[in-house]
Order: sequence, then structure tokens, then C-alpha cells
Amino acid sequence: MAKMNVCMMFFVVLFATSAWVVHTFAVDENEPKNLWDKCVVPISPKCALDIIDQVFGNGTVSDSCCRELVKEGKECHDTLIKYIANRPSLSASETKYLKKRDELWAQCVSVSKTVEMV
Repeated sequence: MAKMNVCMMFFVVLFATSAWVVHTFAVDENEPKNLWDKCVVPISPKCALDIIDQVFGNGTVSDSCCRELVKEGKECHDTLIKYIANRPSLSASETKYLKKRDELWAQCVSVSKTVEMV
């Protein structure tokens, strides 16, 4: 049941994020699509759910998902997690979620560097 709630939240967030990106980052009419393509499309749905579950729950992100996250980039990761953490139902624990976001990023960078060295 908890996994279903996380899935539903993810799809609601994706929809809301697309609208937010339009209003927040729009420089020209193509900019929202570029950010959507850059920040959301490259991550597989399973990895996106795993990332959300690790930051907002007790999930774990695999090494392959870490590589996807690092490839997506820190700016996208930070922006999307911050947006989710700002939701009224989550904002009371925003500091905790942003700390978990940063810990996940450091973990994934470490995993990616280890893979590159092999």
C-alpha cells in the first residue's frame, strides 16, 4: 500500500513539476520542454520511484539508479526534490528531506566514481 502511495505521489509530482517548470524557468517557449527532457525523461520510472522512496521514505537506490541520477545532474536532482519537499503535506520535514537528498547525491557520486575507476 505504501509503494502505491509513493507511485501515485510520483505521477502527481511529475504533472505538477511540468507546470512549475513552465512558470519558474521559462525563458523562451522551448525552455520548459528542454528542462522536462533534461530533468525528468532521462530517469527510468523505476529509478525515479526509488529516488523518491529513499528521500521521502525508507527505500534504497541501486548502483544503476545512482548512475542515472548522476547523469541527470545535481541541478535537476536538487530542483525536483526541493519542489516535492515544498508540498504542504511534506514541508514540515523539508530540512530532513533536503538532508536526505544531499546524502543520496553524495552516495551516488561516490558509486559513479567507483564504477568509472573499474
